[in-house]
Amino acid sequence: MPYIVSDLGKNGIFLALIAVVVLFSITTNGILLRPQNISNLIVQNGYILILAIGMVLVIVAGHIDLSVGSIAAFIGAFSGVLIRDAGFPWWLAIIGALVIGAVVGAWQGFWIAYVGIPAFIVTLAGMLIFRGLALITLGNSNIGSFPEEYRALGNGFISFAGPDAAIDVFTLVVGALAIVGLIVQQVRTRNGRKKYGQAVDPTVWFIAKMAFVAIGVGAFTYALASFKGIPVTLIVLAVLVMIYGVVANRTVFGRHIYAIGGNRHAAELSGVKTRSVDFWLFVNMGILAALAGLVFTARLNLAGPKAGDGFELEAISAAFIGGAAVQGGIGTISGAIIGGLIIGVLNNGMSIMGIGIEWQQAVKGLVLLLAVAFDVYNKRRAGGGTGR
Repeated sequence: MPYIVSDLGKNGIFLALIAVVVLFSITTNGILLRPQNISNLIVQNGYILILAIGMVLVIVAGHIDLSVGSIAAFIGAFSGVLIRDAGFPWWLAIIGALVIGAVVGAWQGFWIAYVGIPAFIVTLAGMLIFRGLALITLGNSNIGSFPEEYRALGNGFISFAGPDAAIDVFTLVVGALAIVGLIVQQVRTRNGRKKYGQAVDPTVWFIAKMAFVAIGVGAFTYALASFKGIPVTLIVLAVLVMIYGVVANRTVFGRHIYAIGGNRHAAELSGVKTRSVDFWLFVNMGILAALAGLVFTARLNLAGPKAGDGFELEAISAAFIGGAAVQGGIGTISGAIIGGLIIGVLNNGMSIMGIGIEWQQAVKGLVLLLAVAFDVYNKRRAGGGTGR
């Protein structure tokens, strides 16, 4: 069945996620798949997944951003000061923080797009600048104890279950609607391809895949319903994935990002305004870094000078593990999310097993190296073994 082999090859990163989950489910005696742990996996890694969404677009365009961790720390500190010292309402502090994130992104985008300094240098400078501004904003100390509404961004849940209810029916209903929506979307895509004479999977295999998706989403939803309901962080992520999925796949701006990453000179000759695209890419990255900083600060109920350490490395790793090409031009939002989940499962599983942080770092580095090596191998094979 060549179509099955081909399908599995196209979804190798998803199979890798399943393999990692199965591995740590066995090694942790099932603790990894407990409802509380599944919910915590989303809440604890939400900020990395948010950053990964923006980072994969930056990488697709042929750039890199080393400053997102420092920006997240600075924005978290800024929002905390607005709430605690300036007396801002929580919602106004969030809006103000996102606006500052956009300004920070515009600052970096200006130097990259219009001055022509490589993104690596600009964002390396930004990593130092905004880490320093975070320390200045906080006075090199921690601040905390924020309003409940603010904390809900990183630690809140939506549930309508009563105090004695074992299952949140609302979460199950949302999960059922999500399954129906996914199936309808896939059926429409399949029918569209058939209409234009494109090849589609055999009906039996298509139904089998939809059944697998339904079982997976259903099990995930049941786990959330068995704990506290739907995390607010998950809702934020779902909205972002839908928005950026449309932007990347169905808009002119998205097509321009991939065109620039594929061949910048050819894109310029085709009339793509590469400088404008680069500028807005980094404005967008600044906003998402600000949102990640807000989610992280809200989860800890604390803004500290060490916040954001290593965020940029995990976001970049998520993008590359998820299939983004080192040379640019290739990468998907869904791949970055799956890559981020693989990192999250690795962190969570090894922590449950009591593996030290030094070994965790080594394992994640090895996984990143193997992911990029696999990408390079595939490109060489596609090129007939030529090239360096």
